[in-house]
Order: sequence, then structure tokens, then C-alpha cells
Amino acid sequence: DHGKSTLVKALTGTNPDRLKEEQEREMTIDLGFAWLQLPEWARLPDADEIGIIDVPGHRDFIDNMLAGVGGIDAALFVIAADEGVMPQSREHLAILDLLQIQTGVVALTKVDLIDDPDWLPLVEDETRQLLSGTSLAGAPILPVSAQTRVGLDDLVKAISAALAARPPRPDLKKPRLPVDRIFTIAGFGTVVTGTLSDGALTTGEEIEVLPPGHRGRIRGIQSHKQKSDTVVPGSRTAVNISGVDKNQIARGDVVAYPGSYHPTRRLDVEFRLLTDADSPVKHDMEVKFFIGAAEQLGRVRLLGVDALRGGESGWLQVELREPVVAARGDRYILRRPSPGATLGGGVVLDPHPAGRHRRFSKKVLERMEALSAGTPEDILRQTALEIGPASVKELLLQSGLEMDVLEPVLAEMLDSGELVSIQGVRMAVDGQTIIAARYQWVDLKDRFLIEVNGYHRRYPLRSGMSREELRSRLDLTPEIFQAATGKLVAEGVLEEAGSNLSAPDHQISFSDEQDLAIKTLEAAFQSNPYSPPSVKESIAVVGEDVYTALLELNRLTQVSPDVVFETPVYVRMVAEIRDGLAGGDTISVAQFRDRYGTSRKYALGFLEHLDQVGITIRDGDVRRLK
Repeated sequence: DHGKSTLVKALTGTNPDRLKEEQEREMTIDLGFAWLQLPEWARLPDADEIGIIDVPGHRDFIDNMLAGVGGIDAALFVIAADEGVMPQSREHLAILDLLQIQTGVVALTKVDLIDDPDWLPLVEDETRQLLSGTSLAGAPILPVSAQTRVGLDDLVKAISAALAARPPRPDLKKPRLPVDRIFTIAGFGTVVTGTLSDGALTTGEEIEVLPPGHRGRIRGIQSHKQKSDTVVPGSRTAVNISGVDKNQIARGDVVAYPGSYHPTRRLDVEFRLLTDADSPVKHDMEVKFFIGAAEQLGRVRLLGVDALRGGESGWLQVELREPVVAARGDRYILRRPSPGATLGGGVVLDPHPAGRHRRFSKKVLERMEALSAGTPEDILRQTALEIGPASVKELLLQSGLEMDVLEPVLAEMLDSGELVSIQGVRMAVDGQTIIAARYQWVDLKDRFLIEVNGYHRRYPLRSGMSREELRSRLDLTPEIFQAATGKLVAEGVLEEAGSNLSAPDHQISFSDEQDLAIKTLEAAFQSNPYSPPSVKESIAVVGEDVYTALLELNRLTQVSPDVVFETPVYVRMVAEIRDGLAGGDTISVAQFRDRYGTSRKYALGFLEHLDQVGITIRDGDVRRLK
């Protein structure tokens, strides 16, 4: 009850307490959202609006608070001037410090209630002492009143200045939106909100909701209730999703592009226990794990020690009941489930450890030390996960490693299977080998099969999907697509069907009705093999899909837009023309017409076709072998 929501309303005009119970109790229970339109004198170089997440302050709702702070750029830390620092103030600050929120402004609210002129300086001193030694040490402290609006302009200036000093959010081309709210809008369907990180989202793109794995598509995007085709990292974002029901999404789920991230139940982490924690952390202790907007119960495995006491740091392996989405470098919080209390937090070192570690293994402890320090292996792993399938040359460039350092590390990671060479060779000195993390390769393989099998379902009478259409749908560079298709064909995952690609078990099969139509057409071809039905007439008999299938099955060969022959007849005619011209003779359209008892249309169509495929060359009115 320090006046956070009232202050947000005074700054933005929006009451972030949207629940009836919150308004009746005058207490924030769940996350609230608003945005501040900056006046011209306080605008940022790249933005004129600031998204605000109002989180509960009461200690009974700290779990909800943690769902809102994972993606923030800065903290507006509120302390009531008439009450001063309270226990929940200390816990909130400890959480901000564990999450390493480096930017913030402190608002001393309710200064209109202060009559004693000596009281406010005391509260300011107490607040400075509280901030000392934390990530918010040195943050400006501003007295304000939401009722009289005293100090609000200075507060807006301070917020703008704090954000202006922050570097822009990196675009790693791997967007993820931790979901903190889900609802439906009539006529539009499911909408989720969150703070976007690590990449941009674009309308029309396919997405995946993790951990459940539901696939959908972005129908629309809004940021601060303004429609947009694309939103960048750091934006408060609302995404309208088609193909996924509201009941299939929960707070803490992550919206991402398919294959970008993989849920995990086990994580290796660096951990710091709060100095004033009221109990040690022991091996196999039950905890609540908070990351992004997610909250999961789990247990901690202490590595190298039996317990951690107040202020101590160490390494943990966290094992969760249900999966979460995490990446190396993410910050997290651990809380004791009952009685509820924040224990500490830290940084994720490896979101996908190979297995359960031996707690006192020297090798395991050395590995954790190396991950904390950032070894070449760790740098290469993180680079591969961030940029996706890429050439060795690109990995070299993006990782910043020298070739003599990269080469042995890459070889070891390829041998272990953590990285995969898409070309099927272990290493290429020239740097052109395409490398991918194992998870990315498995996902890429799945994406290939999803597209190809989907194509077979849509077009069962076609032999396969064209390479160019498949590449376009997968949005891959020619180099990566060529390498991946080569590996998939070599592994028997895909088959080449001429210039197309197909699933190994795909076969064109016709219905009884289609077979009957084909027999009718074949009879017409056989009754007049050199003047058979035209393309248009053939399609009229069997239908366009069946006609295309007969071409792909090589039962028919089309030589011009209007002329088609049965393939055995076509092959025989080509052989006869070759033999007839082998001695240097020539053939004219009239000679061809007379030889096969056909019309000029068929003769001209066939001979022009022979020119196009490089069998003959035109010399005036005749053809000779090329």
C-alpha cells in the first residue's frame, strides 16, 4: 500500500488494477499494464512511449510480481514517504538485485502526507542505505505525490534519462515472448501479452507455443494498442494467434518461432543465496523456480557442497516437475514454497545439460567453473544456438574466436554430437561446412518433413514438392537448403523425385474412377499414336491433377503447350529421328509429317521440342543432329 498503482494512474491516466477484487481492496493482486506517453521534453531518441508493468507489492503476491519483472529495462521503485522502508521493500529490491536490473528510479510517494520537515530527509537517507551495494545503488530518489502531482514532471524526466542510458535490446533473430496474460477478443480469438526479447515478431509468421508445442500463426500484433506488422525486442507486445485456443496457453508459456527454443526440465545454474536468507539451501530441497513469466516447482541438487548459507554462492542443478523455456545467460529466482520466502537467484549456465551430474565429480565442478567463466566451448555453443545453422566461417566471425582455438573445440563438439555437420563431413578447413546445434538440426529435419508430408496430403497425385517451393517455405538460404537436402537424401529421410523431393513412403495411386478415365485416355492415344489427343483434350478426359501425375510418372511426355505423346511412343520416335539423321541427313516438318502420317501441328511441336532439348538444330527449313 505504498501507492504504486495510484502513481501509475497519475502518470498514465490508466488504472492498472483491472480486477474487481483489486479495486475493492485497493491492493494490486495480479499484474497490471499501462503505458506512459512521454511529453516532447522527455522523449527518448527511439521512442515516445514507455510500457509499464505494475506488479503486486504485498508479500502474499510476490509470485505474481516475479511473473512481471523478467523482461523489464528499468525499475520504478516505490517507497511511501510516510512509512519508509518496509520488509516487502527489501524483498523486492533483493529480487531486482538478483535479476541484475541495473537501471532504476526511486519514487518516495505520499509526500503530501508529510508535515514534519525533518522526516523526509530521514526516509531519503534510509532509502540510500537500502540501495547501497545493490544493482540500484546510485539511483535518483525523487519525492512525489500522485494526489497533488508534486514532482511528477521530475520523475518522468528521471525515468526517461534512465532509459536513454540503456543500450538497445539485442536482436538475436530468435524472438521469444514470455506470456504474462491470455485472453480472447470476439471475432479475433486468442491474444497473449508479454515483453518481447531476443528478436522481432512479424505478422503472418508461424509460431510455436512452448512448452506444450502448439503451432499457430500470428494474426496480428499490437504494442500499446497500436497495430504493427513487426515489433522489436524490448516491446510490450500483444499477439493475436490463430490456430491455438486460449485454454491451450498458460502464463509462463513462451511464444517463439518453431525450433528456436527447446523446453527443459533440468538446468545447470549459478546461484547466490541472499545474505539475510532465514534458512540455508540444502541438497534435494524443494523450491519454486521463476524464469521469464514462468513458475515451476522443483528440487535443487547442490554440486560440490552439502549446503549453502546466507551470502554464499555455488552451483546447482535444478530439476523441475514441468518444463520451462530457458537460454544460457537468463536470470532466475528461487523461492521457498512454504512458508514463502525468496532464497536467492542467479544465472542459467546450461539449459540443456546432458544428464544428472555426480555432485562431487571434479570434472563436473571444473565444467561449471568453465561455464561461469565462459570457455571457448561455451562461447561456440552459445553462438551456434543464437545464429542457427551457419558455415564454419560464420561461426568464426560471430564467436570472435581465433581459428586455432575454434578448430579443436569444434571438432570435439562434432564428435560428441552436440553440434552436427549438415554436409556429413566432420570439418572443412575452408570454412564452408554448415554447422548446427543438434537440437536445431533435429528441428530443421522435422520442418522439412512437415512441409513435404503436408504437400503430399494437399497434392496426393504429384510425385513431390519442388525444391524451390520447399526452400521458400522453410525460408533457408540456398547454401543451407542445399546442404540440408543433401544430408536428408543421404540419410533416406527424403527421396529425390526428378527435380522434386518426396517422403520415402510416398506413392502416387489412383482411384477406381481415375483408373477408368486413364484407360479411356490410353485407348485414344493408342488408336492414333502420332496424332493423339491434345493437352487440353487429355485434361478434359482425366482432369488436371491426374494428367500432371501421368507426366510425373513418365507415362506421358508433353513436347509443347498443346502436344503430348505416350512416353513409349515418344522414346521410339526420338530414337528413329536420331538414327535417320546419324549419317548427316536432315528432316523437314513436311518430311516428319509424311513419315508419321500426322498433321503439321504435331510435326512442328515435336521438332521444336528436339531443338529445345538439344537433340537437333534448325538449319533453314530443316533439322540436323546437333
